[in-house]
Amino acid sequence: MLDHVGVPVSDFERSKRFYAQALSPLGYELIMEPSPSAAGFGKRGKPDFWIGQGETGQAFHIAFAADDRATVDSFYKEAIAAGGRDNGVPGFRPRYHASYYGAFVLDPDGNNIEAVCHKPGEEA
Repeated sequence: MLDHVGVPVSDFERSKRFYAQALSPLGYELIMEPSPSAAGFGKRGKPDFWIGQGETGQAFHIAFAADDRATVDSFYKEAIAAGGRDNGVPGFRPRYHASYYGAFVLDPDGNNIEAVCHKPGEEA
């Protein structure tokens, strides 16, 4: 299952206004801005569509939902073994939320592929 997708935008503020308005009929709203150039939109408090300042045509970001932290660890190990390049070892990313546990790998084309587990209280 997909967890979230991120796309680069050429004008962050303009795109943020556009998506806030365009996605509102779908029940989406701006949920978080963890940096001055990144914004997450979604429903019921869960951002699943992200925009970030960048050049259009750049590599994209996609995250797959993992059932547990061990699966995130396994994803990272297998992706590196398959020729992926490290873009963030498995670990907590508290800037998103306290139990966000993810790993990031660049695929052969430079796309940022992530596995993430959101479950709280689980042993890593």
